[in-house]
Amino acid sequence: MSGRSNGTVGLPQEWIRRKRDGHELTSAELHAFVEGVTSGAVSEAQIAAFAMAVYFQDLSVQERVELTLAVRDSGRVLAWDAQSLGGPVLDKHSTGGVGDTASLMLAPMLAACGAYVPMIAGRGLAHTGGTIDKLESIPGYQTGVNVSHFQRVVRDCGFAIVRQTDDLAPADRRMYATRDVTATVENLGLITASIVSKKLAAGLQHLVLDVKCGNGAVMQDQAEARALAESMVAVGNGAGMNTSALLTDMSVPLAWSAGNAVEVHEAVSYLRNEGPRHPRLDEVVMSLGAKLLVQADMHITPEDARRQLRHVLDNGRALELFAQSIAHMGGDAAVAEKPEQVLPQAPVVRPVFAPHAGVLTSYDVRQVGMAVVELGGGRTRPDASIDPSVGLTQLPLVGQAIAQGDPLVTVHAASEEAWQAAQHRLLGAMVFDGNEQLPDVVVGHVG
Repeated sequence: MSGRSNGTVGLPQEWIRRKRDGHELTSAELHAFVEGVTSGAVSEAQIAAFAMAVYFQDLSVQERVELTLAVRDSGRVLAWDAQSLGGPVLDKHSTGGVGDTASLMLAPMLAACGAYVPMIAGRGLAHTGGTIDKLESIPGYQTGVNVSHFQRVVRDCGFAIVRQTDDLAPADRRMYATRDVTATVENLGLITASIVSKKLAAGLQHLVLDVKCGNGAVMQDQAEARALAESMVAVGNGAGMNTSALLTDMSVPLAWSAGNAVEVHEAVSYLRNEGPRHPRLDEVVMSLGAKLLVQADMHITPEDARRQLRHVLDNGRALELFAQSIAHMGGDAAVAEKPEQVLPQAPVVRPVFAPHAGVLTSYDVRQVGMAVVELGGGRTRPDASIDPSVGLTQLPLVGQAIAQGDPLVTVHAASEEAWQAAQHRLLGAMVFDGNEQLPDVVVGHVG
């Protein structure tokens, strides 16, 4: 193998030194480094040194593309030609938030519109929820099926949602584990390679990224979120996957609920057209869906795309595909009809009452998410177990006038003590009668 500029690949310590000194690494060097990560020829110390060199010197766009392709190629890359699909293969990815249950509605809606959505999702960590944890609150649902089963469900139902398997982008897991303990997670190039490589491994033709900003997001600053979005869009397109992004606000919870089973229940209500849809969640779902349908040339205008997305909600086709996919993944399809009978229920379900009158003007969304974690519905380390039944429902909208003694939010807890702790944290996370202005839910477009 030969590099573009120096004619030789060399040793890991040479690549580290060159990056440390600010040089651009060749395609051959980056691919050889990732091959060494996958095989074990590159040590943990060398991964850490490489990550720290990148942290301080960064990666050019071309380096990011090459690193991302190398991580993609470290394992299996799904191909869809043999499935004889009748539509485009596409997906969305969110950088994480509180109450962000958009995937559970959007995937079946896109499938009902004629697209195919092979979604490889993640678990929640820290204050943000995870799609896999939510689905695993449905009795019987298997998130770890083999690739042939996954592809068969996508072909038959239009979508399937699974967790990352061991053979998809395996180099990323080893690199991330080292970055996590060496303070090198927060680098745009490394974040980009981690996220985009897994989407490329899924064999996607089109991707829309939902990049969150605000006090409940990983990237709280809007400029930083935009920089991440621009990096992922440039790399996705550079790697041959049609990629764009929306910047969305996470300075308030995105839904009426936050948790696992409670968010599945809200998703089912949305698909069933029951009760008022959360306006911000609805706008994110529709904006992402319309952008994907236009991007994949399934509609000419976003307005036409939105009309079809509404149509598949109104005629029940999205709900029908949701139930079919759940059943094919081993889950109880009755969740689509009677979620309250299928999903686990917490033993203590009681509202928190407003201690005084006022208008809710802002949230500390991270603290709302941490309330779910403290209840047992989230994790602070990847191997922790969670209680799928706990969480929050009936979260109020910013701008809502509250009278003293009104119910503010309902807490679903495993014990009275957990309910009390959640009440204390939630009351501290809500600001009344301030002057903070709530931004639009979609605050920017990239690509």
